[in-house]
Amino acid sequence: MKISPGHVRVRTGLNKTMTAFGRRSGMGGLGQGTRPAFGVAKPLKGTAAGLEGKASGAPVPGGDAFPPLPGADGAPSKQNLRDDAMTRLADRANAIHETQEQDSFEASIHKIKEQVLPRLLERVDPEAAATLTKDELSEEFRPIIIEVLAELKITFNRREQFALEKVLIDELLGFGPLEELLNDPDVSDIMVNGPNQTYIEKKGKLQLAGTKFRDEQHLFQIAQRIVNQVGRRVDQTTPLADARLKDGSRVNVIVPPLSLRGTAISIRKFSEKPITIDMLKDFGSMSEKMATALKIAGACRMNIVISGGTGSGKTTMLNALSKMIDPGERVLTIEDAAELRLQQPHWLPLETRPPNLEGQGAITIGDLVKNALRMRPDRIILGEIRGAECFDLLAAMNTGHDGSMCTLHANSPRECLGRMENMILMGDIKIPKEAISRQIAESVDIIVQVKRLRDGSRRTTNITEVIGMEGDVIVTQELFKFEYLDETDDGKILGEFRASGLRPYTLEKARQFGFDQAYLEACL
Repeated sequence: MKISPGHVRVRTGLNKTMTAFGRRSGMGGLGQGTRPAFGVAKPLKGTAAGLEGKASGAPVPGGDAFPPLPGADGAPSKQNLRDDAMTRLADRANAIHETQEQDSFEASIHKIKEQVLPRLLERVDPEAAATLTKDELSEEFRPIIIEVLAELKITFNRREQFALEKVLIDELLGFGPLEELLNDPDVSDIMVNGPNQTYIEKKGKLQLAGTKFRDEQHLFQIAQRIVNQVGRRVDQTTPLADARLKDGSRVNVIVPPLSLRGTAISIRKFSEKPITIDMLKDFGSMSEKMATALKIAGACRMNIVISGGTGSGKTTMLNALSKMIDPGERVLTIEDAAELRLQQPHWLPLETRPPNLEGQGAITIGDLVKNALRMRPDRIILGEIRGAECFDLLAAMNTGHDGSMCTLHANSPRECLGRMENMILMGDIKIPKEAISRQIAESVDIIVQVKRLRDGSRRTTNITEVIGMEGDVIVTQELFKFEYLDETDDGKILGEFRASGLRPYTLEKARQFGFDQAYLEACL
């Protein structure tokens, strides 16, 4: 028997020819009662033929199983989608950004202020003025301002006079042009890029403010006034400084020669009213079940790491979780610039110290963590970990300080674990990578991932458990996830918070506090 190339034949006992795959030859392999040949299938219902019936109003069996193709049933065609995308790209490439001019009324007030301020200072005792409140100082200044305006032959109505009083008092006792932005509850971030440009964030969106400073020297004086309040300094020898305002707002200052456009000030404001997990749920940051799971995690002393990008809401989430800490527990917070505002009675905040002019006397986060272990804490909370102090925190989590928390910058829970490993390796600790991974897996219970989406909203996108080690890999289990669905015409992102339906690995910790049934129902 001659065997044709590429085709193997075998003889069966019934004297019928079959291929090596068991298919009868002849008639295309389609005998009566046999299965279709390989690659031959009946047309699927609900495809192009079915779409015609759907358009005509006739029922289409199985048609819902397949989404409409681009260009069918009124769906936008690929060409239209491409044209729309290219148009938006061209608009962005050809856009001309104009600078915003200051309001004429404000500009005139600031111009008059420059003439009045020197004469006002000649008539005021600075030491006596420093002891007065803003309201008392305003009463004292009013007749003097009228007198100075008469000397300069400037006529003001009552509105202009009140505006001038406010500007002068802000200049003498406050932070000058920044005062109005600091008092605006809708402003969450203030970014000063030199004396002529200030941006603010409102409802998650950046916009240009009309605030301007007299010159670089004026802006530098305001920056010095801010950092001097907390015992820090900023000048050409120490051009970087972290500080905080009296209301807890975080401030970062960078001055020339590092900043090429003049002194830059970044202020992150925090809500005066303490944020709770229920408030975050009402804002749309998480679902009801996620809120319940996080409340239980905070109350049951689980070790939590909050991961996210800049401005994603890590500190806000940490403050909200702190509400669930038992009031009888002693809590220590450690930060570079104190910004956490815990809602517990027994709370002691600690802050690092930068080196002095000789480069001596610096106290790092690692030093404070080691010292905190001698202060009988129940929980240790780190505002943010950036380096080798991560190992000290893991040691605290593993030595009887359950319920410790921290924040760090990462894009996902998996990257968060990788960053923790890298931060420990950056230090001088000589430990194998496998031992570091095992330490992380044994210490961390839950990773909460928060994100600021492009529409300005902040969402809790993942709640992930750290289960343990499998070989040299840290094993995790996702309890909740935010899934992107669509986007509205005005740019608002639509999505859904979904539970994975898995039994939580940390259920045993919840059982010790009597929350196991509620925790299980929230996760399933």
